Formats: sequence, structure tokens, C-alpha cells
Amino acid sequence: MRVLLQRVSRADVRVGGREVGRIGNGLVALVGIGAGDDEDLCRSMADRSVDLRIFRDEAGLTNRSLLDVGGELLAVSQFTLLADTSRGRRPSFIDAAAPERAARLYEAYADAVAARGIRVARGVFGAEMELELVNDGPMTIWLDRARMTREPCLS
Repeated sequence: MRVLLQRVSRADVRVGGREVGRIGNGLVALVGIGAGDDEDLCRSMADRSVDLRIFRDEAGLTNRSLLDVGGELLAVSQFTLLADTSRGRRPSFIDAAAPERAARLYEAYADAVAARGIRVARGVFGAEMELELVNDGPMTIWLDRARMTREPCLS
């Protein structure tokens, strides 16, 4: 599983020209589900997304979490985060989960974020989407299964 988090002042996602999700201050989470991923990992990634202290406090330091700032999260499925570009010129997506499994785990991630009290907007799994965002900072954080522990974030 890979999640690319971008701190934003606003973001929206459209399918076929129609807006399907919008947030103000918060995070855009591009979510890629791998073949070996499970619901426990999704919950762990969701907790990390909510608890990371990457928002500015009154002194301008990154000491506040998504919960602390009352931010929102826009979850967008993106299997291309699992691309293997180690050979040739065409990416391989062999490490990505099958669509049915990936859809279920993408929803599990978004549901776990929402269960923490965060308003979650979502893209449409498997759809061609247009994502527009204003990256604040810029601040972009990469969460990867290989770098995750199953322990909760400490303050």
C-alpha cells in the first residue's frame, strides 16, 4: 500500500466534468493498494494520515495534525502508485491489487479516516478523474507499506 499525502488549502475531484468530491483545508490522499495489503494495514495507514503532525501551529511550526486543525481529507484511488519502472519503458502494475480487492481496501482506508472524526470526500474508484488542488507549502508526504509499523503514531 502506498499513500501520497498532500497538504492542501483546497481540492476537488471531477468525473466526466462533474464534481464528485471537494475539501477545504486538509489532505489529499492518493491511495494505491498492493496485492498483499489487508484491512489492518489500511487502518494503520489511515491512523498515520490523521495523526501526522504536518500542519502549522501558531508559531509556524509543523506541530499540528489533521485532527488538531479540523481538516478534511479527499481520498482518490490511484493504482499507478504501485508502478514498477525498473525495466524497460512501460510501467508494470503487477504489484497492484485486483480491482475488486483494491476497491474494498480503498473504501476501508477512507472509512477508517472518517471513523476518526474527519470529513472525507472521495473520488470514484476506477474512474478517469480530474484532480485539482492547491498544495500548501508545498508539503507532500509518502507513506509506504515498507516504511510502516503497526504501532500508533506517538505525539
